[in-house]
Amino acid sequence: MPRYTAPTDPSVPAASPVYRSAARLAFSIMDAQRWAFDVRGFDHLPTSGGAVIAANHIGFWDFFTVGRPGYERLGRPVRILAKDTLFELPVFGSVMHRAGHIPVHRAAGSGALSSAVEALQAGEIVLVLPEQTVSPAFELLPFKSGAARMAAAAGVPLIPAASWGSHRFNTVKRSPSWSWRLPVSVSYGAPLRPRPHDDPDDVTDELRAHVRDLADDLVTSYPDGTPAGAWWVPERFGGGAPSPEQGDEYVNRIRRTRFGRRVS
Repeated sequence: MPRYTAPTDPSVPAASPVYRSAARLAFSIMDAQRWAFDVRGFDHLPTSGGAVIAANHIGFWDFFTVGRPGYERLGRPVRILAKDTLFELPVFGSVMHRAGHIPVHRAAGSGALSSAVEALQAGEIVLVLPEQTVSPAFELLPFKSGAARMAAAAGVPLIPAASWGSHRFNTVKRSPSWSWRLPVSVSYGAPLRPRPHDDPDDVTDELRAHVRDLADDLVTSYPDGTPAGAWWVPERFGGGAPSPEQGDEYVNRIRRTRFGRRVS
């Protein structure tokens, strides 16, 4: 992929210096391992104007893999909605703030929604992972309705997306593992166009169905296949990942804690 070039359209918000530096570091880690990207449905990304991208969550690099194509090909950075605890981390939290990403506070989600709508109306792309956490089963968890709500409120398209492969490098319950020539697939679907009077739960159900279809297609067409018993392949496809029930148990346990500290 070509390196970042600032958009020529003055209506398209450009990436800040901090954003460009952070993206360069993340992409350099991918490139050093010679990851092989397969990007599908790229024409669904808008060249200008606000949009919400909602993707599956399989590992710690989803934001980078889903956000990279539009950033490098169109010069369009993404504003990430991420849990507020990430913004509290030393160094990393400061980078998140200065790069313009949006913290989501569990007790005050309306603030993040308002910030996201403001960014969308200013012509930016907001990237959301509606599951909010990763299941070691690598199956979709229930979606929160925030992506549908902000797209409807801002009057912008809601783009389903999915990625597959980067979890083999770094995901829950596993340390990062150098992954030479790792195939990484990213797919964008046709945008939904929710309206303010639409039921956000119905829109979210439709969104989840589209993301599931995109993700399943990536799994079944993945260059390395679905090896029987492989830890990174869902049980449904003959892999060795935990069952969805075991994945749900792990997620529920994690959600009751906050970076290892019990939440009352």
